[in-house]
Amino acid sequence: MTEQDFFNRNKQAWNNKVPVHITSEFYDQKSFISGKNSLPNIDLNLLGDVSNLSILHLQCHFGQDTLSLARMGAQVTGIDLSDKAIDTAKKLNDELQLNAQFVCCNVYDTRNYIKQQFDIVYTSYGTIGWLPDLDRWAKVIVDSLKPGGKFIFVEFHPVIWMFDDDFTKIQYHYHNEKPIIETFTGTYAQKDAEIQTDYVGWNHSLAEVISSLLKQGLEIKSFEEYDYSPYNCFNKTFEFEKGKFRIKGFENKLPMLYSITAIKK
Repeated sequence: MTEQDFFNRNKQAWNNKVPVHITSEFYDQKSFISGKNSLPNIDLNLLGDVSNLSILHLQCHFGQDTLSLARMGAQVTGIDLSDKAIDTAKKLNDELQLNAQFVCCNVYDTRNYIKQQFDIVYTSYGTIGWLPDLDRWAKVIVDSLKPGGKFIFVEFHPVIWMFDDDFTKIQYHYHNEKPIIETFTGTYAQKDAEIQTDYVGWNHSLAEVISSLLKQGLEIKSFEEYDYSPYNCFNKTFEFEKGKFRIKGFENKLPMLYSITAIKK
């Protein structure tokens, strides 16, 4: 399979998920439309006051977080590989009478569609695992930032991706050893959904992530790790505080997230 074959497979996988996700309790679309901000507190604290700032949101899915940023006063553009997700995001934007922009494209092709540079580039939660090459990803980020602009990134910790789905054993390599080609039934947002998706993913170590950003000249200002997830998206989880989830049997022993902020000099 070529890289384009991988992306075509993943695009179809995400297109299959959109109708399920839009009606799921996980995304709670009713509350969102009524005014709920979908961004977790970790992200809100990293972003700070975004009023009148321009933001590029990479891999935005069907746009809840992008539109939350627009509600906060940002001039925001979201991109995603899934055309069904982007179509849904545009409809939501019109329904909510917001001014977010949405573009359907592969992350690597972003600069072919968007020439503007932004105050902030933002991406979070389950994004880089769909990308084979982080050097190209980091190049898109730095080219999309204004001088002095900030990159804000929150992602699931690579240690989590080493386990099998039920956290019974180490199944995958920590490093980006090779494409992971699998079939998954259901979806993280609705585990009993009657859909089956074929997808291709890649694991990325912390060293790979950080090195890709440094090689592009970004200055890392903060790096944090967290022993919980704000999303109940894994198997065998429990909520130990409101909106904070851990894996049963591991309690607080596993790193579940990390965050990076970096500046374009």
